[in-house]
Amino acid sequence: MNRAVVPADLDALVAAVGAALDGDGPPVAPVPLLPRPPGSGSTPADVPAGTALVLRTSGSTGTPREVLLGADALRASGAATHERLGGPGHWLLTLPPTHVAGVQVVARAHAAGRGLTVAPPGEPFTPGGFAALVARAPRGERRYVSLVPTQLHRLVAAADAGTDDGTAGLDALRALDAVLLGGAATPPALLRRARSAGARVVTTYGMTETCGGCVYDGVPLPEARVRLLPADDAAAAGAGVVELSGPFLAHGYLGEPDATAAAFRTDDDGTRWFRTSDLGRLDGPPDAPVLTVLGRADDVIVSGGVNVAPAAVEAVVGEVAGVGEACVVGVPHPEWGHEVVAVVTLAGAQRGDGATPGTAGAGDVASAPPDLVAAVRGRVADRLERAAAPRRVLVVPDLPRRGPGKVDRAAVARIAVGHGRTQPG
Repeated sequence: MNRAVVPADLDALVAAVGAALDGDGPPVAPVPLLPRPPGSGSTPADVPAGTALVLRTSGSTGTPREVLLGADALRASGAATHERLGGPGHWLLTLPPTHVAGVQVVARAHAAGRGLTVAPPGEPFTPGGFAALVARAPRGERRYVSLVPTQLHRLVAAADAGTDDGTAGLDALRALDAVLLGGAATPPALLRRARSAGARVVTTYGMTETCGGCVYDGVPLPEARVRLLPADDAAAAGAGVVELSGPFLAHGYLGEPDATAAAFRTDDDGTRWFRTSDLGRLDGPPDAPVLTVLGRADDVIVSGGVNVAPAAVEAVVGEVAGVGEACVVGVPHPEWGHEVVAVVTLAGAQRGDGATPGTAGAGDVASAPPDLVAAVRGRVADRLERAAAPRRVLVVPDLPRRGPGKVDRAAVARIAVGHGRTQPG
């Protein structure tokens, strides 16, 4: 066992991550490790040999876990990213380095050796601040940044509003050689708007257990592999549970051998796979598959006997004029089993930066105007099916989050339940 260190500040974290990747320092935990169960025979700081980083998951399955990432896996992830993006570059950090997306920016910057420009700690993400950050990054190098969808939304919305900071923010975005976008599903309309403005946006898919993104724009990175396993009704629609393989897989979960064995499987040929909780579909030829992620398998809503995938509904709702972000949940209903409820923010409304947890109090929730409800229901019914159309639409100033870019669906469901059924349909 090795002892993990918890750096005191960002400068110490950057130095410690570099040392761990080079094999010259102990494992790094950006946040204090969780207490170990009584009788486990280890202290919270004890981690297995070969570990470079211990990262806590965002707890999407209910209980946060601590993921053990090796230096080899992190280096392989960084090399594959730089190969896909066109070569090593200078990185800009706008995300908290306590989660995989942020700490991977630090790790990639160290591997590239081209430097790291960091946003001032504690300052909210704003278009003007982002423009100033990009201005501090050296020219003459390839320059990369990782964002979450809410941050991109703020940049695009401010530019569309015609503010000076909005124009500067979008100009800065266009000046970058690549903008990695992950942490949550991106509304298609937002992605189209950003790309049409000249931003080189690359959507990423992955998780802490895969050293972050290992599928870019639906295409696996070099040495990454994707396959689907049958999952109940999903197989009939050409979908399945996503499994990922490659040299970037984690060793497992700290102090949880059973959870590690359940999530990480090894085939007879020695290939190791990580089983996600996501449903996906593979399109294209077998030697060049393109992955479409349909949402978490356990998020599927059964309403009136019909399976509804929230991610598909959210993508359509996000295209409705006036909608900023959307989260779709199922709420118990005496007749339908569950009713589909959309909780949305309004386009142009001030909200959190998406990189830090947000909340919405009971007094902040309102029923959407009837014309917006009609637009949402009509668009979803036309594009998907009538059973998928939200029976209620609620408006909040910001969606609650549990990590960088990740909407807290359990908190959204509590909002939907607490607001009651005020929109019969």
